[in-house]
Amino acid sequence: QVQLVESGGGLVQAGGSLRLSCVASGRTSSTYVIGWFRQAPGKEREFVARIRWNFGSTSYADSVKGRFTISKDNAKNTMYVQMNNLKPEDTAVYYCAASQRPFSSTNYATTGEYDSWGQGTQVTVSS
Repeated sequence: QVQLVESGGGLVQAGGSLRLSCVASGRTSSTYVIGWFRQAPGKEREFVARIRWNFGSTSYADSVKGRFTISKDNAKNTMYVQMNNLKPEDTAVYYCAASQRPFSSTNYATTGEYDSWGQGTQVTVSS
């Protein structure tokens, strides 16, 4: 499997920015998609964004469109999410996940489409 480590979380005021990183190791050659999910206390884990590892196509949840941007550096086995104009409702633990499946009928928007998960990084946005 692929091992994933997230970093870059922290405390930021509303309107501020953070950049999260996800570094992959292990069987990275079998990875088709890297996704970002988030989970607030007592809430479900929800899809945030994803990127296809080899083709670079991206998809975003409606709640973050226009504010979050995902990118990747294949040589460094790293995926980034730049989060701008953060809102208090963005407060959550953010997880990256790797899918080793070449196709997804849900556009990789559900947790069941992923095979490996990181430990998460806390993002807290104050008002």
